[in-house]
Amino acid sequence: MRLTIHSLTYNEHMSQSYVIDCLLEPIFWIVDNFAGNLGQVFVFCVSVLTTAVVLIAYWIGLPFWWQRDPYTTIFLVLFGNWLLLNIIFHYYKGVTTSPGYPPHGTMISEAASICKKCISPKPPRTHHCSVCDRCILAMDHHCPWLNNCVGYYNARHFFLYMVYMVAGVLFVIIFGFEIGFQVLWLYDPSANIPHNDPDLIGHPVRINQTGALIPIKDIVEYDSFNFPREHNLPVPVISELQLISSDPWKRKAVIFMAITCLSVFSALGTLVTWHGKNISRGETSIESHINAKLRKTPRNLYRNPYDFGRSKNWKLFLGLVQGRTFIRHILLPSSHRPSGNGLTWHTIHNVMEDWP
Repeated sequence: MRLTIHSLTYNEHMSQSYVIDCLLEPIFWIVDNFAGNLGQVFVFCVSVLTTAVVLIAYWIGLPFWWQRDPYTTIFLVLFGNWLLLNIIFHYYKGVTTSPGYPPHGTMISEAASICKKCISPKPPRTHHCSVCDRCILAMDHHCPWLNNCVGYYNARHFFLYMVYMVAGVLFVIIFGFEIGFQVLWLYDPSANIPHNDPDLIGHPVRINQTGALIPIKDIVEYDSFNFPREHNLPVPVISELQLISSDPWKRKAVIFMAITCLSVFSALGTLVTWHGKNISRGETSIESHINAKLRKTPRNLYRNPYDFGRSKNWKLFLGLVQGRTFIRHILLPSSHRPSGNGLTWHTIHNVMEDWP
C-alpha cells in the first residue's frame, strides 16, 4: 500500500516550494479575479479615513491648541496643511499616473526576454502583473491601496506618499498626545458630569426636588441691615481637555484617531523602511528577492548592475537630475517624470559615460 501511494502521488518536481505554491493557488486565484475590483474599495477607504482624521484634527485639536497658544496654533495649521497637500498630491498622482508599459506592435531592441503570458518582448527590469494582466516597466508591486501598479513612472509618487503620510500621522500623534493621554489614560467614567453638562464644571451645585444637579451661580445672603450682600463669584476657566473628556462623541473620536494613527504609522513606517533600503541598493521589491537568491551563489560574485551607490541611486529615483532641487521638487508637489523611458537602462558597466 505504501508503494502504491508513493507511485500514484510521485512528482519529480516535488519540493517544499512546489507544495506551498499549490496551497497558495486559491489565494492567487482570488487575487487575480477580485483584486482589481477591490482596489476601488481600498481607494475609497483611504480617502474616507484621511478625510476623517483631518476633520477630527480640526474639530478637537484646533480649539485645544488655540486656547493654549494662538501663535503655535498658526504654525501647526500651516505645517499640517503643507503635509496634507503633499499627501493628497502624491496619492492622486500615484493612483492616476500610468506605471509605464512596453510598446506593443513594435520592435524592442532592448528586450531581455519574452513574456510567457503576453507573448511579447520584455525589456530589462520589466515584469508581468497578474492583476493588471500586462507587463509593467520597472515593476515594484501591485498596490491595492492605489488600485494601480507601482512602476517606472509612479514609483516616486508612491514612496513620497508613504513618507508624507508617516510624517503626517506622527505629527498628529505628537501634538495630540496630551489629548489622547487625558482621554485614554486619565479619564474616569465614574466622575463623569451628569448629562455631560459643561456648565457644572467648577461650580457649586445643589440638588432640586427631581434629583437633578443645578449649578449655583448666585448666592443670596443678608447683612445686619437686611440688605442683600454682593458676591463676586469667581468663574472657573473650563479647559478644552475638560470639554473633550465630558463629550462622549469627542472621546470616541480621540480613540478612533489613536487607533488609526498608530496603525498607519506602524504599517507605513515599516514599508518606508523596506522601500528605502531597496532604493539605496538600486532595486525594486521584485528585484530584491531575485538579487537575494543570486547573492547566495558560490563565491558571491553577483553585483546588481543598477546599483550606482546610495547617493546616486536616491537622486535617480527622486528625479533630482537636470538641475532639479530637493526643495522645489521634493518638499513641494512636483509632477516631474523620471529621466529615461524605462526601456533602456544604464548600468555600472557603462564606465565611459557620466550619467545622468
